[in-house]
Amino acid sequence: MANRLLPEWHRQDAVQLTWPSPTSDWAFLIERIEATMEAMVVAISRYQNVLISVPNTATRNHLKRRFAYLGVPAERLQLVVAPTDDTWARDHGPIAVTRDDELLLLDFVFTGWGGKFEAARDNALTQKLVEADIFACPVEPRDMVLEGGAIETDGEGTLLTTEACLLNPNRNPQLDRSAVEAALKADFGVSRVLWLTSGHLEGDDTDSHVDTLARFCDKDTIAYVRCDDESDPHYPALAAMEVELKTFRRADGEPYRLVPLPWPSPCFDPIDGHRLPATYANFLIINDAVLVPVYGDAADTRALVALAGAFPERDIVPIDCLSVIRQHGSLHCLTMQLPSGSLKIAGQPTQGETS
Repeated sequence: MANRLLPEWHRQDAVQLTWPSPTSDWAFLIERIEATMEAMVVAISRYQNVLISVPNTATRNHLKRRFAYLGVPAERLQLVVAPTDDTWARDHGPIAVTRDDELLLLDFVFTGWGGKFEAARDNALTQKLVEADIFACPVEPRDMVLEGGAIETDGEGTLLTTEACLLNPNRNPQLDRSAVEAALKADFGVSRVLWLTSGHLEGDDTDSHVDTLARFCDKDTIAYVRCDDESDPHYPALAAMEVELKTFRRADGEPYRLVPLPWPSPCFDPIDGHRLPATYANFLIINDAVLVPVYGDAADTRALVALAGAFPERDIVPIDCLSVIRQHGSLHCLTMQLPSGSLKIAGQPTQGETS
């Protein structure tokens, strides 16, 4: 039986979100992050369904009323009560593959990016959703520590990742590079792993997730962060990453089409002044559209234009993510796409909704 890791542009049932709790690390920003996530739900629901795990019944009922007021069709919204530690669905959500053309969701271990943060409830979330009887396909647990933001695929046998994350001893210390590659090939059916050895963002807690740095737009195209400010401390590593990307080849031996994304002006935390990981690479591909993080920066427009060129047949939808980067992630980090066939009919009562 052969697995195949599905690319993000595969047709989707829904986007999964995890709603922030006012008792979480978002407490000081709760109104702002909720406004951002409301904007995301409104935008996504124009194209497909949205699955949201919520901390309690009161939040579920509030969001039903709120999104009805905002014009989100009830049939496009599914709310499941399942408490979590944080909001980063990209990293605690399931990863979709097909096995002999049948859809399967893989539930990897999430440890809060190598034990940096409490993550027990996040790690248990996918099983909670299984118990809520929302999935229309099997879900299989995995023993390997792996976050969805750490991997990118062209859907045709190539996986892109970073050494800084997947070879970090805080994830799977018992696995060396060859063992990690073997596990990736077994679970995802890939034949090639392209390893980036350079590239990082200050303020990033993930140990250089690839979805902050370089992304497949289609099987032949990679969009990537390019720093053009030689005085910026990111410049050496990102320049080295650009050189690496230029050496990468497709399976047929041809170079990738590379789409450089602009470098926003530095963003700093207004409380203690540390740098925040603003990146345009953290975009989300959905059915017929691409949601792009923007930061109120002069480079926003250039990023939108660059991605419009990479996705000529999709709508380009900007989402203000200034609040999101305050907790060291961005738009893609908040989401996990669920491919067509993942979910039972959205909008119908589930065990999770009545618990």
